[in-house]
Amino acid sequence: MVRLAIAGLALCVGTGSARADFPCDELWGERNAAYKDAGYCFKTPKAIRAFGNAGCRYDEIGDVPLSSRVRAKIAEIQRQERLNGCAP
Repeated sequence: MVRLAIAGLALCVGTGSARADFPCDELWGERNAAYKDAGYCFKTPKAIRAFGNAGCRYDEIGDVPLSSRVRAKIAEIQRQERLNGCAP
C-alpha cells in the first residue's frame, strides 16, 4: 500500500481502490474551513456553530473567490466524502 498526500489529505492507495484516512466529520470540517477562510457566510446551524459568520462576505457559495489550488483541495475532499458515503 502506498500513502500519498493529496491536497492536504492522506490517502491509502492499494489495488485499485482508495480510502480516506479521515471520517466524514473531519472531511466536512476541512472542506468548510476552506470556505470560512475565503469569507463564506454559512447557512446551516451546524456550520454556524462550528465556524460562525463573523467577518463573512459572501452569501452565495458560487461567489466565494477561491484559488485553483483551494478549488482542487475542495474537489478532492468532496471525492473522498463520496467514497466514504458521507451525507451531502
